[in-house]
Amino acid sequence: MTAGNRFVPTLLIVSAGMFAAAPYIIDTAPYESTMGLVQRIFYFHVPNAVLMMVMSTVCGIASAIYIARRWPKADYVALAAAELTVVLGVIVLLTGPLWAIKSWGVWWDWEPRLTSTLIMWLVFSSYLLLRRFGGPGSELLAAAVGIFGATLAPFVYWSVNMWRTLHPKTSVLPSLPGPMAGPVIWCAVAFVLLYTAVILLRVRLESTRATLERAFLLLEED
Repeated sequence: MTAGNRFVPTLLIVSAGMFAAAPYIIDTAPYESTMGLVQRIFYFHVPNAVLMMVMSTVCGIASAIYIARRWPKADYVALAAAELTVVLGVIVLLTGPLWAIKSWGVWWDWEPRLTSTLIMWLVFSSYLLLRRFGGPGSELLAAAVGIFGATLAPFVYWSVNMWRTLHPKTSVLPSLPGPMAGPVIWCAVAFVLLYTAVILLRVRLESTRATLERAFLLLEED
């Protein structure tokens, strides 16, 4: 077991404890005056949205390293990050409308933040489809898709500042009052610990799969 994987049980235990305490931490935050209880989605929606953009960036960087150096480990990291980006995108695209219907009165509005998030999710979904059905050599083409997907992350983030949108601007999060900022940070740390453990496990799994695949190929040649 590698050094990184030795930390996985600890990461999972700590994150589980933080998630168990999260409802009580969130309960200490004041209610938002217009949305009331529904605003509690904020404490899960926002950390996942931020981490979705982080994971897309990790995929892009790892893909660039793989194209430049052909390091298998970089390819495994890119694949794991792309899978997490898609999973996080599903969470964001489901929790967002639940919040939007109370805040905006509609489930979905084709404003820049929502539309660009959906596009980025589709790009990384195509990455996974390419890896699954692209055949031999699809890793390089998928890496190019991963780099392209990563370039969308800054656009998704800044879109609320570039255009007039229904989404709050990026200045809202840093300006949160302490009673609201605390639960956001708590949930964000819990998700970071969980997804770090998932990345480590997924990279290990992909590395093992590749090793077994090479062993089978050697057996067939013999």
